[in-house]
Order: sequence, then structure tokens, then C-alpha cells
Amino acid sequence: MRSRIAAITAATALVLGTSAACGSGGTSSDAGAGTIHVLVYGDAANKVEKQIVDTFNKTSGVKAVLDTVPGADYQQKLQTVITTPRAPDVFFNWGGGSIQPFVKAGLLLPLDDFIAKDPGLKDNFLPSVFNSAVVDGKPYGVPMRGTQPVLLFHNKKVLADAGLTPPKTWDDLVAAARTLKARGITPIALGGGDQWPTLMWFEYLYDRIAGPGLFQRALGGDREAWASEDSRKALATLKQLVDAGAFGSNSDSVKFTDGGSPALVAKGKAAFELMGSWYYSTQQDANPDFAKSGLGYTGFPAVSGGKGDQADVVGNTNNFYSVLKKTKHPEAAAAFLKLMYSDEFVKAQLAIGNLPTTTGTAGFLDLSASPAYSKDQYELVKAAPSFQLSWDQAYPPSAMTPMHTAVQQFFDGRTDADGFIKAMQALPAS
Repeated sequence: MRSRIAAITAATALVLGTSAACGSGGTSSDAGAGTIHVLVYGDAANKVEKQIVDTFNKTSGVKAVLDTVPGADYQQKLQTVITTPRAPDVFFNWGGGSIQPFVKAGLLLPLDDFIAKDPGLKDNFLPSVFNSAVVDGKPYGVPMRGTQPVLLFHNKKVLADAGLTPPKTWDDLVAAARTLKARGITPIALGGGDQWPTLMWFEYLYDRIAGPGLFQRALGGDREAWASEDSRKALATLKQLVDAGAFGSNSDSVKFTDGGSPALVAKGKAAFELMGSWYYSTQQDANPDFAKSGLGYTGFPAVSGGKGDQADVVGNTNNFYSVLKKTKHPEAAAAFLKLMYSDEFVKAQLAIGNLPTTTGTAGFLDLSASPAYSKDQYELVKAAPSFQLSWDQAYPPSAMTPMHTAVQQFFDGRTDADGFIKAMQALPAS
């Protein structure tokens, strides 16, 4: 599930307890005693992080201490502790806008020196993923956990019964939506009540029509990019699908996070859902028989005349570990980061359903619980000319709520293209 959203929308600050992350104390060198604290998002994936910490501690004089924070509290706690003496040495993040404020505040250690000593810290990861944690030309993060591209999922039986095949082009999708609607089936399930699933449609259409350059200009402070002809074309194209009734009449009352939208697809009440790659495991948990034989998936359709490459993807490129500049044990932190491309790390992540983005992952995909699905994802990400980080992660955290509001209001017809453009231009630049 898209755990990063729950983390960032947490509204209540967590009072730090006795097990809270704290920076490594003492004056010992990296060769001797001491600790580095690693702060991570608390969830089921911590099983792997605990394993890697144990492996590191077997040979390191400086020991790693893993501090976990429940997902809903993670972002708030990180914001609270990062400028205090109890700040972690290494911490989990989403790259992009999630670390931009820390970089601007001078809190993070650029990883150039680490990479100069060990080029594998960069070269052993897929470039489209690694670059998501590059800020102002400098790397500030090493990938950890797995990649999560957004795919177009479908119910195989619903399409077959309607005489349809998965759409390769936008026109195919619009035509399929009309056919399905005429049969009394909601063409596309959408958890609009969560807002962020709606954003995925904007992200892909902007990429397909304008290419990745438009969003990158906007992210860099060029507010006029939002008012461009390509921007207006993307909005008009999305409106075409909305006006065709593709998303039904009550998408704002449906959520992904409570299982509502996935259930519509599994039960054959809807045909498609655009969602991150975690959708497969979501269906496996809730509807295992459907996931095994009834669930299909493709990349996002091509848009005729668009400037974007059909192989481009959007989504969560990965999670990252960043290092605080004030750590007393930078060499130990560098040694810890090296484990993120180890065979042990890759195998452990695949075993829990994550897809690591190391260049060596391909050799272990048969160990995945769903080898074919993992292989398709890996090849998709590897071949992607551009992997656009989700807009609400690429922008600073303060942009999330106004961005989601603008997306929902345009989608619902409560504002027009000019209103959407004005709202996006008002977002805080990176």
C-alpha cells in the first residue's frame, strides 16, 4: 500500500520516547566503539532492515541501531528530531521533495566522497532510480527497499466478456470506457476519496503529452510551464475521459486505502484501476484467487502526437537512505550503505515482495513470490527513459495538500483549467 501517504499526512507530533532515534554519541573513531542510529518507517518491511543491521554489526566496530517509527507518525517524528541532538545518523526517505528542505538547511551529507571511494554506491543501481535522490546535482541518497512504478491493472474476465483487449493507446482506453459503461460496468475504479490515486492520471498524461521536461521546469520554479499549451492539452485529454463517465459517478466516496476500489475490480464491477505496483500484493491479500488468475496489467497507454516516450513511467522510484552531515561515524555509515546492493539485501527484499533496483536484481528474480510480475516490473523500470517521482513527493511536503485539492477540484469539475493552473503555479517551488 502507498505507505508514504499515510506518513506524510500524519497530523499529530509524536513525543520521543526512550527508544527514539538519537545521533551517535561519544568521540570514538569509526574503527572502534560507537553507534550509528538508523531511523526507518515502521512496517512489515522492517524484517529486512533488522536482518541487514544484524549483518552489518557482525563485522563493524561501530554498531548500527535500528529505530523504527510507526508509519503514520514517521514524517512528523523525522521533522521533529532531525535538528536536535537526538537526530539519526542515517534515515529513511522518499528522495525528491521529501529531502529538499533538509538539503537547503545544510543538514545532509552529499555522498560524492562515499561514491568516489566506492563507485558501486551509484553504479550498482538503475540510473532512473538513483537520480531521484540527486538534488542540485549532488547525490544525497542510496536506494533501499523496492521500486513502485504505476501500472494499469485490469480484470481479465470483464475485458474478455466485453470483447476488449488491454488498451495500447489513449483512444483505445476511451473507446473501451464507452463500451464498458454501456454494459453497466464502471470502466475505471478510482479511490478518489484518498485524492492521491487521482493524481496518477495527471502524472501520466502530462508525461505522455508534454514529456518529462514540463514537470521538471515547473518543479524548478518555472511557473509558466503549468500554463503552456501542452499543460492545457493534458488537462483537456483527461477531461475527455472523465466526461465519458469512465470513473463512475461516486469516485470521491471510494477509497483505495480501505480496500474499496480494489474490491470493485476483483468483483467485476469495474474493469481497470491505475495504481502502484503494490496493487498486486493488495489483491493477493484480499482476493487471492483473483490475483492468481484474473488480474492483468499493462503500462500506461500511448497518446497520439505526444512528446513523451511510451516507455516512461511514473510512481515511487524507491525509498532511500540519507546521511546526516553531523554524524560522528561517516565511514561506518558508508559501509552500512554498501549493504544496500549486496546479494543478501536483494534476496531478502524479493522474499517479502519488494523489487530492489540494483543492477544485479535480475539474477535473483526467480526467487520472487511472483517471478513473472517481478521480471515485468524490473524490465519496465530498467528500460524507462524517465521515471518521474510522484508529484506530491517531488515537491516539498508543504505542497501536498494544495496539490491534492487542485487535482480533486479539477477532476470533479469544481474548477476549470485556468483554476487548476493557477493553483499549481502557487505551489512552493523546490
